[in-house]
Amino acid sequence: MENEMSFEEYLISKKIDSSKFKLGDAQQYSELKAEFEQMNPNSFTQQKLFIINPLRRKYQLTESDQAVKAKPKKMFKPKIQK
Repeated sequence: MENEMSFEEYLISKKIDSSKFKLGDAQQYSELKAEFEQMNPNSFTQQKLFIINPLRRKYQLTESDQAVKAKPKKMFKPKIQK
């Protein structure tokens, strides 16, 4: 099952710095990444909420990092010809 977003994008959406998390606790990072890839992001959030909140505090993503890492997706609008 393929998710719409990557694990790194998910962490950014939860305001967790993925690079700090990966360096700080590589084992937990790889375990959570493997589980994330097997389920829907919403289900993952519900199951791991008590793990995500402490991670958010420990590996907090600054707003300047968030602006650089989070790339907005391009929206394609159909052209209507008259």
